[in-house]
Amino acid sequence: MNKLDEAIMMRFFMGECTEEELRKVNAWLDESSEHACEFFKMEELYYLGNFGKFADEKKIEKAEQVLFKRLDHETGLQKKKKLLRGIRYAAIFAGIVFLLSTSYYMYKVQKEESALVIVAAQNIVKELQLPDGTKVWLNKHTTLKYPRQFSEKARDVYMDGEAHFEVKRDIEKPFIVRSEVMQVRVLGTIFNLKSEKTNRSAVATLIKGEIEVKGNHDEGQVVLSPGQKAELNGMTQRLVVKQVDTGIENWYSNEFVFEKADIYTIARTLEKSYGVKVILSPDIDVKKTYSGTLIKKDNVESVLNSIENTIPIKYKMVGSSVFISLKK
Repeated sequence: MNKLDEAIMMRFFMGECTEEELRKVNAWLDESSEHACEFFKMEELYYLGNFGKFADEKKIEKAEQVLFKRLDHETGLQKKKKLLRGIRYAAIFAGIVFLLSTSYYMYKVQKEESALVIVAAQNIVKELQLPDGTKVWLNKHTTLKYPRQFSEKARDVYMDGEAHFEVKRDIEKPFIVRSEVMQVRVLGTIFNLKSEKTNRSAVATLIKGEIEVKGNHDEGQVVLSPGQKAELNGMTQRLVVKQVDTGIENWYSNEFVFEKADIYTIARTLEKSYGVKVILSPDIDVKKTYSGTLIKKDNVESVLNSIENTIPIKYKMVGSSVFISLKK
């Protein structure tokens, strides 16, 4: 799109955009650096209390057109212009007085209360850093809302979708992620939260540190340790703690991480990531575990070639099925 509707811009600055309008804003910003610069200038004008002048100019022009028609039967163009100049100067003067008296107040209030909204587009993982230094990776179709500056007592954000958080530690200001289904409270840690509004389910997975997970509708409250996840089922309204699968696919980065993972875990990870069916030979030692990091590849064959260099296995591809046996 070449131009973003001015009304949408205003609603964005006031925090009144719909989800569809938020997606339009983010898509327009991603189109070019020129759009980002233009948006930045409009935002500056808004928070300085001057954005309204443009709307007032348009209103004045419309009023002029109506007034011209009413004055057509009177004395003539010269008298009409003089009268309009007086009206216009009066309107501008009144606008200046109003802006001077309210601009500082508007700047303070909007700076404190306005929220930023980030939407990850389709098939894009968006990385950003929050005002406190916390790093966030948004999975595709995920929305994150957060203030321009956190309050003195807490760091509250709202998320819909899936995100990976690496929270900057601050024992004086807990970091709270809120969603439609559950909320997660931390001081400083690394965790993943996936919340689905449609079926009212959510999964919080702790990678490092400690987090407190709480259902929004009294489904329970738990404290997780690393390697655990809390699942909230919208149908049963139960909050359940489970051990995390030791094979972790880092969707927010270009790697697979395995920590004491058996061959079954590695097979499940490949099946999920590449849409294949892995069939294991009976001669493979399923009790043996492996640790390490694998770089993601465009296809499963490339990953299997890397695995062959570390684990004594061989593979054979037949359609979408992968047969893995022990290398002798």
